[in-house]
Amino acid sequence: MKSRGPLLFSALLLVFALIAAMRPVHELATPPGDAPSVIMRTMLANLENYHYQPVAINDEFSERVYKQYLNDVDGARLFFTQEDIDAFSQYRTQIDDQSLAGEFTFYDLVQERWMAALDKTEGWYEEILSEPFDLNASGEFTDRDEDSDWAATDTELKQYWYDYTKRDLVAQIVNKQEEIELDTTGTEFPSMDSLEIEYRGKILERYEDWFARMREMKPSIKQGQFFNAMTAVFDPHTSYFRPKDKESFDIRFSGRLEGIGATLQTNDEYTKVTSIVVGGPAWKGKELQEDDIIMGVRQEEGDLVDIKGMILEDVVDKIRGKKGTMVYLKVKKPDGTIQNIAIERDVIIIDETYAKSLIIDDADSGDKVGYLLLPSFYADFQNEDGRFSAKDVEAELDKLKEQNVDGIILDLRNNGGGSLRDVVDMTGFFIPEGPVVQVAGRESSKEILKDKDRRVQYDGPLVVLVNEYSASASEILAAALQDYNRAVIVGSNSTFGKGTVQRFIDMDQTINGFDDIKPLGTVKLTMQKFYRINGGSTQLRGVTPDIVLPNSRSLLETGEKEQESPLAWTEIEPAKYSQDVYRIRHMDELMERSAVRIAASPTFDRIAENAKRVKRQRDRDTYPLALTDYAELQRTAREEAEQFDGIFDTIVNQGVENLVVDLDPILADESKVARNDDFKQNVGKDVYIREAVNIVHDMIELETGGKVGYRE
Repeated sequence: MKSRGPLLFSALLLVFALIAAMRPVHELATPPGDAPSVIMRTMLANLENYHYQPVAINDEFSERVYKQYLNDVDGARLFFTQEDIDAFSQYRTQIDDQSLAGEFTFYDLVQERWMAALDKTEGWYEEILSEPFDLNASGEFTDRDEDSDWAATDTELKQYWYDYTKRDLVAQIVNKQEEIELDTTGTEFPSMDSLEIEYRGKILERYEDWFARMREMKPSIKQGQFFNAMTAVFDPHTSYFRPKDKESFDIRFSGRLEGIGATLQTNDEYTKVTSIVVGGPAWKGKELQEDDIIMGVRQEEGDLVDIKGMILEDVVDKIRGKKGTMVYLKVKKPDGTIQNIAIERDVIIIDETYAKSLIIDDADSGDKVGYLLLPSFYADFQNEDGRFSAKDVEAELDKLKEQNVDGIILDLRNNGGGSLRDVVDMTGFFIPEGPVVQVAGRESSKEILKDKDRRVQYDGPLVVLVNEYSASASEILAAALQDYNRAVIVGSNSTFGKGTVQRFIDMDQTINGFDDIKPLGTVKLTMQKFYRINGGSTQLRGVTPDIVLPNSRSLLETGEKEQESPLAWTEIEPAKYSQDVYRIRHMDELMERSAVRIAASPTFDRIAENAKRVKRQRDRDTYPLALTDYAELQRTAREEAEQFDGIFDTIVNQGVENLVVDLDPILADESKVARNDDFKQNVGKDVYIREAVNIVHDMIELETGGKVGYRE
């Protein structure tokens, strides 16, 4: 991210300093002048120069790219046969030589055969869907994936398409049958033959749309997929970004964009509005609605552009624009009427990504607990008034302290990380000063990133909630607070296990010339590793909570260790660290008390049982093709799932309220009221937050000599 200058994705060096020090990549001797060749060679040179653990561009690299790319193109084994694979195999060890020479022989052959496969399989599904299926015929369908062999012949692949399509049809009919069974209105529903015809037609439309999108895919997107088969060999978090992809990343990372506030998707030859961002310009105007079809776009100066057949990315480019400018849309309404709509673009704040807090006034214990949700470690470096997660969390802590809370729960569940500078600052809110995380590159000595501000924004009981999707910066914060013995970490078996540092490098800055084909794009590459202050890495192993709670996904294999080519776990010398603000002295008893509650909890018992069901469902890959057999399978699965309905429907946290200071801004904007109500309701029903509240109470009793109902 940027340290109020960029420390992008947890990198250490200021990007401007990096660019200044960056040596140009080795000269591309008589390089092909086309953009794809220059991009590929420049990308590989940057990976060689800067990646934490560079991979030799040799035959082994070639074989790994070969496997990765074919899996990316046809991981479901729907298009290629062994004949295609045999044709590709001659290049299995030549991709390294071709890539260094800027050649695309292997890629071109794959694309040529893929397009031929689209023609062939399109004819198959049209033929298959032109005739009724025998829904009583027995048989089984087994999903193929990246570990499966390719079909040996066209005959075998065509049969797979038949079974694939029939499974699709049977599943939809069974879903409709279940809907009919639940209907109590007395409505007369179509016959089975009519349902078969109806859903066969819907599948045909969906497949036609699917194939059209594949055919219309931009060459730059296809080439980007090939480039990313190469970057994946280095590690899971190294990747190539087209300029448009980088722009989209920045929007997600900052939590803001400039546009009209609508979600779009391709619909036949036009673009359909699928949702309206509450509070955005389109929402305020009330004219553009879900299911509207956009037929044309006009700027303030210029003629209407017919977008028929235009790919979605280009449509979005025309609609998105600077705050204060106008865009005019020609729209077809669901009733067939045509309407021209003018919308003034504005900054759209995606406020669901920002830190926010509540008070849980627990009647059982008498404790007033602050709840602080942090969805990501966001940072908006592109705007002077941009939002930064550390500043926002500091503000939330100040508000919670003003409410005299007895303890705080910091919720990092599903927080995938973000700005390293912000996580270092944020850790410092809970300790006086000291190391937060160690970072080491491939050639440089380790650096210790420290909190140098002796202020402590909060010095009371602290519980940090994590789960298997808490990653990167979330793991740094949880690990540091755990090592300092400053907080109780509570959650699933382990966090994600991403312990690497990525840097965005603008490839235009690393190669001279080629102005006619720039911008080349950006490469995000792993340059360093995180290490805890105790010396261990969070890579692969993540952070193991002090108190582990049952989780419905606890039996699934998740995390960094399940990614392609993850870097290994390593350790270095620990840093020197200590703090005297608040130390947990009774961790064993906190764990014992929690374990007793969990063992006695019917809810957590059901969650543990549900984890077994989820695992069985995830492992299933074979399905019956006879309608009655499939219906029985679905019925059994539904009945199993219904046993766990309502696990999270009960209010377990009473007294969940907004901070008084937050009420006026919420009530002043009707778009925020419903979201706020959902937020409070979800917190009220969250059993993990309930247990965190209980742990805070235990801390008050054990750590600070408090008692039930004790407050300062």
